[in-house]
Amino acid sequence: MLPNNEETRHVLIGQSPRTRQVIRMIEKLGKCRWPALLLGETGTGKEVVARSINNVNPQGPFVTIDCSSMVGPLMESELFGHVKGAFTGAAMTKVGLIEAANGGTAFFDEIGELPLDLQAKLLRVLQEKEFRPVGSLTSRRSDFRIIAATNRDLAKEVEKGTFRRDLYFRLNVINIRLAPLRERKEDIPALINHFLSRVGGTYSLTAEAFEILLSYDWPGNIRELENCIQHMAAINSGPLLHVADLPSNLQNHLIEKKSHYLMAASGAGSSVASIGDANRPSDGPASIPTVVPLAELERRAILNAVDYTRGDRAVAAHLLGIGRTTLYRKLKEYDIAS
Repeated sequence: MLPNNEETRHVLIGQSPRTRQVIRMIEKLGKCRWPALLLGETGTGKEVVARSINNVNPQGPFVTIDCSSMVGPLMESELFGHVKGAFTGAAMTKVGLIEAANGGTAFFDEIGELPLDLQAKLLRVLQEKEFRPVGSLTSRRSDFRIIAATNRDLAKEVEKGTFRRDLYFRLNVINIRLAPLRERKEDIPALINHFLSRVGGTYSLTAEAFEILLSYDWPGNIRELENCIQHMAAINSGPLLHVADLPSNLQNHLIEKKSHYLMAASGAGSSVASIGDANRPSDGPASIPTVVPLAELERRAILNAVDYTRGDRAVAAHLLGIGRTTLYRKLKEYDIAS
C-alpha cells in the first residue's frame, strides 16, 4: 500500500493503457509551459493530473480557480482583485487569484462555467499578460502557465455561443482526455488499495465486496470510489470491510444485479421448457416431462451468466454463487470461451 501522506494525494493511480498514456503526457507537459486543456467527466481526476503536471517541474505557486463556485457580481473581484472602495463592502484592497498565480500555474477548474464577459478578460490576460483590478485605473501584470479543465464539450459550447472561440483555441494547445472509471476498470484494485491506505488502519475488503466494486460502473468516477471506501471505513472498525458496509448506491446496484440475473435465468428456464414441449412426441403421454441433464443445466446457467456480465468472470461467479476458481474450472470443463 501507498504511504498515507500528502504527496500521494496528487499521484495518478493505475496501470491501465489509458492511465499509462496520461502519465506519459504528464511527463511531457511538465517539462514545458504550454497551455493544457483537461477533458473528462466529473470525478475523473482532472485536478490530480493538473497538479501532477505542475509537480514535474514546479515553478512558482499553483493556484486553483474553481469557476463553478464563483457566482454573482463578486466573481470578477475573486479573479482580478479590487482596490479599496471599489464597491460597497470593499474596505481594503484585495489581491485576486490571477495576480496570486504570477510566476506559477493557474488551474481553471470547470472553465466552461466562466461567463462570457470574464472569458474576454481572461483572454486579454493570456495575450497581454496584464489585467486591471476592479475599481483601479492602472493595469497590473501577471504571467502564468494556464491549465484548464472541463466536463463540457467546449467545441459544442463554442458553436452554441456560450464559450468564446478565440479563448477555446488559446486553451486547446494540448489536451488530455481522461477516461471514466467504467472504461478502465483495471485501475480499480490499485485505487482501492490507495484509498484504503489513506483512511489509515489495516483495512481490507472481503472477496465478495471487492467483486461488487469491480462490477459497478462508477458514474461518479474516482471521487465516488473514494467516498465509498471512506463510508465503509467510517461504519466498520475493520479490519475486514463487508458487503453490508457498502453505501446505499452500491447496495441498490447489488439488488439490481441479482434481480436482473434471476429474471434472465427465469426466462432461460421458460425457453428450455418451451423447447422441451416442442420436442415432445405428439402421441406421447402428456404427463411425462422432458428431462434435461444436470450438467446441461449447469452449462446453460454458466453461459447465461457469462453472457449477461459481458465476459466479466468475477461478477459471473458472484451471480452463480461460486468462486472464481470454480468458474474457471467449469469454463474449461464445458469448453466455454469468455
